[in-house]
Amino acid sequence: MAGPWLKYRGHLGNISNNLLIGAINAENLKANLVQNQFTGEYGPVPATARYYKAQKTPWVVIGEENYGEGSSREHAALEVRHLGGAAIIVKSFARIHETNLKKQGVLPLTFADPRDYMRIDPNDRISILDIERNLHPDNDLTVVVHKQSGESFEFYVKHTMNEGQIRWFKAGSALNLMRQK
Repeated sequence: MAGPWLKYRGHLGNISNNLLIGAINAENLKANLVQNQFTGEYGPVPATARYYKAQKTPWVVIGEENYGEGSSREHAALEVRHLGGAAIIVKSFARIHETNLKKQGVLPLTFADPRDYMRIDPNDRISILDIERNLHPDNDLTVVVHKQSGESFEFYVKHTMNEGQIRWFKAGSALNLMRQK
């Protein structure tokens, strides 16, 4: 007997209900409770990500140290992509998870200056400038943070992507690139 989860095998939509549900929100110190920036309401991470995806609004995770620890299975990265996540910006990554994000076409970025993490608030809007033009090996990217007050500031992020991994990103994932060939 395979258990009750067997019926969900291959159902990425259902598996994605696990997206970041154990992560603690720095704003409210609660797991699986984030504010929807469109509605102002608080809800589970997967539901909020689905809302953004329906609005065709890519989203970004801001995190601290060793992001992805314990989530080395490909599903953890695939869930981010499936629900419309564009980038993960953190102080550091768990190595295997960083690689899985790359394969799924999600940008794994680290703060060039880890102190910039403390400058970001939950209601800020994030823009990554000119990704298509500026994403090259060993080239930092510029992130603009738009505050609710109307002010903004920039900081730099680093990545470890090589040319092949950048092609994965531009194709949407490694599998998409293979399909194109």
